[in-house]
Amino acid sequence: MASTTPIDIPPAPPAQRQRAKSTGRAGDKIFIGLSRGSGILLLVLMASIAVFLSYRAALALSDNEGNFFTTFDWNPAGDPPVFGIAVLLFGTVLSSIIAMAIAVPIAVGIALFISHYAPRKLASPLAYVVDLLAAVPSIIYGIWGALVLVPYLEGLNLWLDQFFGWTYLFEKTEVGVARSLFTVGILLAIMILPIVTSVSREVFLQVPKMNEEAALALGATRWEVVRLSVLPFGRSGVISASMLGLGRALGETMAVATVLSPSFLISFHVLNPGGGTFAQNIAAKFDEADQFGRDALIASGLVLFVLTLLVNGAARLIIARRKEYSGANA
Repeated sequence: MASTTPIDIPPAPPAQRQRAKSTGRAGDKIFIGLSRGSGILLLVLMASIAVFLSYRAALALSDNEGNFFTTFDWNPAGDPPVFGIAVLLFGTVLSSIIAMAIAVPIAVGIALFISHYAPRKLASPLAYVVDLLAAVPSIIYGIWGALVLVPYLEGLNLWLDQFFGWTYLFEKTEVGVARSLFTVGILLAIMILPIVTSVSREVFLQVPKMNEEAALALGATRWEVVRLSVLPFGRSGVISASMLGLGRALGETMAVATVLSPSFLISFHVLNPGGGTFAQNIAAKFDEADQFGRDALIASGLVLFVLTLLVNGAARLIIARRKEYSGANA
């Protein structure tokens, strides 16, 4: 066998090494500066929005004759002006809860099917279709909901009232079309479904293959592999995806305004027409409001802003405090 002799590569001259070192340091400094600047810019933008909303809200709340948190009426143009967010807060939270209860289990199921059950020839087109649904504009969902979803949900509402009316929640006490918070919740669930599905699918695809192969080698079934390896690893990702979808559900405007029949009444009968949300109320009343009325709407927008921050902050705390959600024990 012919022996190979190692080739000695002469070291780079000191000047060249110094030039490469200085170039690397300059690149690191530029990258660090851009990263730090981007973070600071984001904080400045958030602070600017908060200051603007707080200032305009203070102008309206100083002249409000009603309790801002418990008043059911919205009449900033009255003499004296009286307005409150009780109905808007209730409708926003209730419709978002309905949307999350419907969308998250279905989204996790679709994500698991695409990542671990579907053949590759089917998984790729299906994932593409799901991602494409996230790009559909809100107004398209709203038009479809008003023309298709509302008429076809009347039969479902009657069925729920007949068989589940004893729960009080699905008891229909008013006659009318299905322009209710329940319809809004279903529409929001359809809208946030692709977001939750896409993020959850990407998280499930990051599960270490060694964990899955080890479980299969021990005789685990496909479902046991998913339950013992995939879901624990992807739990934090599912929570993050759910909070991302919840953020869209809380702030959705045009689709809700197109479907919902607004009224300033609080009712746990989710099938009854009526209700209201922050975004829908702002979209419906902003054009016709005067300067004081717009300040009142901005005050309600401030509450929605704070609510979104609290929801995302709570999600981060859950992920940080619960080690089993981090995927480290998968």
